[in-house]
Amino acid sequence: MVMKYLQRLGKSLMLPVAVLPAAAILMGIGYWIDPHNWGEGSAVAAFLIKSGGAIIDNLPILFAVGVALGLAKERDGSAALSGLVAYLVITTLLASGTVAMLKGIDVEAVDPSFGKIGNAFVGIISGIVASICYNRFHNVKLPDALAFFSGKRLVPIMTSFFMILVSVIFFFVWPPVYGALVSFGKSIADLGSIGAGIYGFFNRLLIPTGLHHALNSVFWFDVAGINDIGNFWSGEGVKGVTGMYQAGFFPIMMFGLPAACLAMYHTAKTHKKKVAASLLMAAAFASFLTGVTEPVEFAFMFLAPVLYIVHAALTGLSLIIASTFQWTAGFGFSAGLIDFILSSKLPLANMPYMLLLQGLVFGVIYYFLFRFLIVKFDLKTPGREDDDETEAGTIATGREKFAVMAKEIYEALGGDENVLSVDNCITRLRLELKDLKKVDQERIKKTGVMGIKEVGTNGLQVIVGTNVQFVADEIAKIRKK
Repeated sequence: MVMKYLQRLGKSLMLPVAVLPAAAILMGIGYWIDPHNWGEGSAVAAFLIKSGGAIIDNLPILFAVGVALGLAKERDGSAALSGLVAYLVITTLLASGTVAMLKGIDVEAVDPSFGKIGNAFVGIISGIVASICYNRFHNVKLPDALAFFSGKRLVPIMTSFFMILVSVIFFFVWPPVYGALVSFGKSIADLGSIGAGIYGFFNRLLIPTGLHHALNSVFWFDVAGINDIGNFWSGEGVKGVTGMYQAGFFPIMMFGLPAACLAMYHTAKTHKKKVAASLLMAAAFASFLTGVTEPVEFAFMFLAPVLYIVHAALTGLSLIIASTFQWTAGFGFSAGLIDFILSSKLPLANMPYMLLLQGLVFGVIYYFLFRFLIVKFDLKTPGREDDDETEAGTIATGREKFAVMAKEIYEALGGDENVLSVDNCITRLRLELKDLKKVDQERIKKTGVMGIKEVGTNGLQVIVGTNVQFVADEIAKIRKK
């Protein structure tokens, strides 16, 4: 139950994180126009940089709104509004000036942790509290005299009340918690390049659980004072150092994983190469262009776990190398070509094109190492499944493709009689079922999905890829009939 909730939280974080490409594009173009004066020499550049900064600087608010919306039973506007209310309450009550007034001391004497209360972690907590209040109170009916405040109007009111209680708790808990987070961040940061490698390794290992977002928040955002993404894009850091928790991902996502896809394609069975190509080449292109790696990683992480551990180790190695030589580039969304181009002219970008050379080397390593391991241990990567495990199904093309795919998947799930809920993240359908035994997994596999994962006693994830939203929309249409 806890793991399922954490996975939903991870999925909810993808909504605000998906806004970051907009900031990356705006700030990237602005810095490209005026790479030395950071907007002081060009009104156009200043306009673009400040516009992008409006998103980056307010990311905690986006987290509060996105988490509240994602964890609410219904994606309703009152849940999002409550997330904003929750964040405003706690950040106002625990602002340095307010704390100084409550304690009767000078602002300068206030614990510095309160100066960092407006961070991603507090934004996430605000969203969680707001979602709980929505799920509990959105259907509550008050006496007629107070009827106006019933239902969804009651949610932000109750949220503000509970956030006062949370603020009281944080008044005492936040300083030591913040200190622990800073110590953890510093313990890794103090390890330099090795620390970056340890982070990269665990970043990949946590992908299957969705908990990598929690780890990322410590290093990428201003939770423990590192704020690698924010500082890199704002130019507030040390050239060759700031960006060390981002740069090493570019060789992996732009070259390593596409090369792994090529290795899996070349080792696929002859009569399954066509289907394997349709899955792997599209996933490889997504990884290279946008840095979205889940379509590739879910294609082999469950079929061949040993390959995934190798992939995680190589990711750590890549971050060590990039950090050691101080090659830096950054991303607003993920380490793909788009972000690489946009970030290469930023003030703190340091020899970014060396990451391309490193990527070519890692591409060769990935290809031959994956190919060797697949053949040596007869790993069941896409296109190498036993013939009685799954045969390629026929999927419609054009506009009807997703409708046909959704119909097949939904019927294989057991239809209305077995499906309790349907949701999706960036690459996966997340399903809650009455009985997993009624699911025809072979029929689902024939639609061309990248994998299937059982979660708990009644949860199922179907890894579709980056087009999952279209499949989810078609399933929603079927459920409404």
